[in-house]
Amino acid sequence: MRLFWQANPCGTKFTDAAPGTRSFYEKVEEHRYAKEWHIPAAADFASSGGKKVLEIGCGLGTDGAQFARAGADYTGVDLTEAAIDLARRRFELFDLAGNFRTADAESLDFPDASFDFVYSHGVLHHTPDTERAVREIHRVLRPGGRAVVMLYHRDSYNYRVNIRLFRRAGAHLLRTERGLKLVHQLTGEPVESLREHARSLKQDAGSYLAANEFLNQHTDGAGNPLARVYSRSEAKELFKDFVEVRTALH
Repeated sequence: MRLFWQANPCGTKFTDAAPGTRSFYEKVEEHRYAKEWHIPAAADFASSGGKKVLEIGCGLGTDGAQFARAGADYTGVDLTEAAIDLARRRFELFDLAGNFRTADAESLDFPDASFDFVYSHGVLHHTPDTERAVREIHRVLRPGGRAVVMLYHRDSYNYRVNIRLFRRAGAHLLRTERGLKLVHQLTGEPVESLREHARSLKQDAGSYLAANEFLNQHTDGAGNPLARVYSRSEAKELFKDFVEVRTALH
């Protein structure tokens, strides 16, 4: 798990700008909020001023920067040194205040009741023990605190249609160079990423096309070792220890 995300910090593939430069961070941010327009409202950055905020899976610090700009006492954790280094560099470059450390979501190194708000977007569905990670969120939240967590949805268009139908059909085209180039033209997915999919397909088609492994490979890039999807009821069960649980689809 750590090796994949160390080599592929989330968001880096969306720009050709040199990592760690102002242009790099600006382009990553522009892409993120254009594609995932729901994030600012869901995260409610503006209301975080003066609050102790923990982000689990801070990545490049894109959302963390919004919390910091709003005046939050922000802490970002991530599984990999690569992400933490890039997030810390972002805060230094844009003169933002924040704390960063590597951490495992399943075993957070914080005392009980440390934070007013815990935020995690698109991270916990990649952890081996998501239930344990959710219990850790509950533990580090102060009484009356709030968490916002994004998980992949089992009944989403992306899973039901894009991954299970379109991508599965397209996978068979990767058996030939001509088919690979056609998929690249149709989807815009990088050729090198498609070649990695093609290698996996050639090595063990049965394993690659198995439902769980195909999901792993087609959420966050070829080689991703683990991804899960959840229904609304499954998500509510994950957070059963919380006083109130609300779900929303984006």
